[in-house]
Amino acid sequence: MRSHYCGDLRSEHIGEDVTLCGWVHRRRDHGGVIFLDLRDREGITQVVFDPDREESFNLADSVRNEYVVEVRGTVRGRPEGTINKEMGTGEIEVLGKELVILNKSETPPFQLDEHQQVGEDVRLRHRYIDLRRPEIQRKLRFRSKITHNIRNYLEDNGFLDIETPILTRATPEGARDYLVPSRTHEGSFFALPQSPQLFKQLLMVSGFDRYYQIAKCFRDEDLRADRQPEFTQIDIETSFMDEEGIMGLTEGMIRRLFIELLDVDLGDFPRMPYSEAMHRYGSDKPDLRIPLELVDVADLLQDIEFKVFAGPAKDPKGRVAALKVPGGAELTRKIIDEYTSFVGIYGAKGLAWIKVNELEKGAEGLQSPIVKFLGEDVAMKVMQRLEAKNGDIVFFGADKATVVNEALGALRIKVGEDMNLIEREWAPLWVVDFPMFEENSDGSMTALHHPFTSPSCSPEELIAEPEGKLSRAYDMVLNGTELGGGSIRIHDQTMQKAVFKVLGISDEEADEKFGFLLNALKHGAPPHGGLAFGLDRLVMLMTGSTSIREVIAFPKTQSAACLLTDAPGEVSAAQLRELNIKLRKTP
Repeated sequence: MRSHYCGDLRSEHIGEDVTLCGWVHRRRDHGGVIFLDLRDREGITQVVFDPDREESFNLADSVRNEYVVEVRGTVRGRPEGTINKEMGTGEIEVLGKELVILNKSETPPFQLDEHQQVGEDVRLRHRYIDLRRPEIQRKLRFRSKITHNIRNYLEDNGFLDIETPILTRATPEGARDYLVPSRTHEGSFFALPQSPQLFKQLLMVSGFDRYYQIAKCFRDEDLRADRQPEFTQIDIETSFMDEEGIMGLTEGMIRRLFIELLDVDLGDFPRMPYSEAMHRYGSDKPDLRIPLELVDVADLLQDIEFKVFAGPAKDPKGRVAALKVPGGAELTRKIIDEYTSFVGIYGAKGLAWIKVNELEKGAEGLQSPIVKFLGEDVAMKVMQRLEAKNGDIVFFGADKATVVNEALGALRIKVGEDMNLIEREWAPLWVVDFPMFEENSDGSMTALHHPFTSPSCSPEELIAEPEGKLSRAYDMVLNGTELGGGSIRIHDQTMQKAVFKVLGISDEEADEKFGFLLNALKHGAPPHGGLAFGLDRLVMLMTGSTSIREVIAFPKTQSAACLLTDAPGEVSAAQLRELNIKLRKTP
């Protein structure tokens, strides 16, 4: 039907007869001449209708925004003074000769250039309109370029694109499963996969050597800006390659992606042990663009009478840390109170602070309600350790180490953004040497990643002293966002049994939950490992978006609902009977 896309026309097309198809983005009547801005996925072209051609002029006069039309005309240069440098097609226009209305449109629920004044619920309910916005179309087209680039890279490196099942069985992977009742197996349920983890390991046992898949995954969990109940994962697994090889391969993939699509060279990715990341930044995905760091001060505060600090300082599981913010003394009490409420989200009971006004005056030059509880000697030692200067503010966290890390780690990011302390555009990082286990409140152990991650010690050493043992896991972080994580997997039955023993998983429970994988390990499983990237987060970062909902064609809401299709929805009583399900009404 068309000869060119609207956005493809340039000055070299002047004099050509063209046929364009698209949506009327805007209609303007300027002194008897009608201008239609015609839009398709490639951009917008201005079409001019003169009254000399009465039939097409009258038809152009009748069209409205979002009508679908076909235009035949001749490309010409715009008159001097009307060139639009902001548009790719800004040097030309099309003199319309024929106009066909392919479909009319009712008045849309919002104008495309007024989307910011419309609530997200309205835009998601009419997502097909929202998706017409050039901004969203650019992002989704960029997403397509990312997946195309990644597929080419992996296939150039010998990886095979292999699909794994969507209907599978429930396995404990950290979040709730989405369950699907089976009609043919009464009382039994499928689970939608939280990841292809077990199947990709089985593919390694099968000898496929290098696998990848751009896979849909599902997790029934509380949502936030960078999470969705269904999300897309770039899943990678390979045999006979250690962590150095896997990290080098995938780092090369991301570096090439940024060079080819953004013309950005991320350089070599630095590496940081998990313990250092938590100690300095309070997070296992630190944003290295922000120069602020946490500093331990517990040893200076153990013997003071101020129990808010002294208690956690003496507790083996506690932490007292300080966060120095250069120039932060200018913060108002209102802002400090807002930061106090902010850290409360992460379990902090409060936020102590000291403003450094005149350090040369000793304690008298420090402004804070807590200085009198510290005493001059301790207060000045804290300032010395922090290398504080006049005009700084120091925030303190004192609680269980997990609370302090989460609260001050989050505050570090917020203050850094609020005070424009970000020093560079991109900051990649590998976080390595993760603990194998983390201890629950009842003293039991949980795998920090998953129970198939290989420890960096022998089975005997693991059973003898599981606390403090490290795993062969690694996470790629970019600008404080975890792009992907992976590990070397357990391929040896003895090691797998040792891990299950530490986790308190009996042979019977292990066989029930993972029997098919454990059986496979008995039949010549090769050493293998892999990594999975969150495609949605990657696209979000590369397009400068604030939420993954902006880079997914049909996202769910914060409450995991689809407003466009009204899903989830009720089903008929007949369907429930077929599945042998009876609903219990909530009182």
